[in-house]
Amino acid sequence: MIKLLFEGEPVAASRPRVTRRGWTYNAPKYEAYKSQAQLDAQRQYLGEPLKGALLVKVVFYRSVQKSVSKAERKRRLSNEHRPIFKPDIDNLFKAVTDACTGIVWHDDNQIVSVEMEKMYAEFPRVEMEVQEL
Repeated sequence: MIKLLFEGEPVAASRPRVTRRGWTYNAPKYEAYKSQAQLDAQRQYLGEPLKGALLVKVVFYRSVQKSVSKAERKRRLSNEHRPIFKPDIDNLFKAVTDACTGIVWHDDNQIVSVEMEKMYAEFPRVEMEVQEL
């Protein structure tokens, strides 16, 4: 089993945008996050990219908004209240799996089973476990 940690606030994958001239580009925030996640994956996983079917478990920890009360902050950090707001969990998943493509696995189409959660935490991060099936 491979365990990876991506520190910082999780960022969702964005749709490519098109300029008036027809050029496409991704949002700069997403590109910066993806680049950092790729570096983190390269530092933590030194093996060859996996080739078979994969099970991926991911937990996205996001920070608690500063505008909530102390009581609500406590509820969120104890997982009594979970993040039901944007970004969508599938877009968060797409961002980290795109970053791992070519490093941890050859292509993200190898992922055949997934477990995902969104939670609050003092220190935002993404924890990922990858297992060959």
